[in-house]
Amino acid sequence: MRFLIKAWAGGMGVVTALLLAAAGVVAQPASTAGQKVEASSFAGKYEGTVKDETGETKMTLDIIEAAGKFSGTLTTSRGAFKILKGQVVDGSLTLEIERPGGGSGPITVRQNGGNITAAFSDGGKNLTVELHKVIADDISGEWDAVADAQGQPFPFALVLKLDGDKVTGSSSSQLGTSNISSGSWKDGKLAVVLNGDNGQIALVATMIDGKLSGDYDYAGQLQGKWVAVRKK
Repeated sequence: MRFLIKAWAGGMGVVTALLLAAAGVVAQPASTAGQKVEASSFAGKYEGTVKDETGETKMTLDIIEAAGKFSGTLTTSRGAFKILKGQVVDGSLTLEIERPGGGSGPITVRQNGGNITAAFSDGGKNLTVELHKVIADDISGEWDAVADAQGQPFPFALVLKLDGDKVTGSSSSQLGTSNISSGSWKDGKLAVVLNGDNGQIALVATMIDGKLSGDYDYAGQLQGKWVAVRKK
């Protein structure tokens, strides 16, 4: 740590600040200016409730997308039915679903943030249902992490808690503790921001084989890599 103290005194405060903030090593999303924005995938598991005059029925739609082809399962109180095919036109996904007793029928799916809206016909009635994406909780818990600060390893700990797609928690090290001010977990990607004493630090990471691996950015002044494994 003497190296870090000297760096601060010598005007290289960003290095020290980063490591001090590793009590809040955080990922602040980089600017999207000039970046190509890709359409979100429809793939995922969604749950909702169909309401009509007969009451309420739970509905689960599990959409699998591979190489532009769609499959999966629609599950209701009547049973589980296969998705036979799907096609995206003008931002909407039309799925052909097996029907009880044979044949098939369409369901039109539109994205609504991280969730979807499904429209279909049932017994001559046109129905629309909001389905919420089921987020797999692969990150809640305690993590041992290491940041690379210009070749100097700096260990810290992360405590993460997932609620929907929002992430809360804290980061701590021998130099202190910071709470996560904002965070998200979407499509296997983590992004969190902590407010350290010397500014914000952003952490982004992807889950690979149970390990978080990605980049940090300290106030746009210092960048590097970091990794984390779940605490045993």
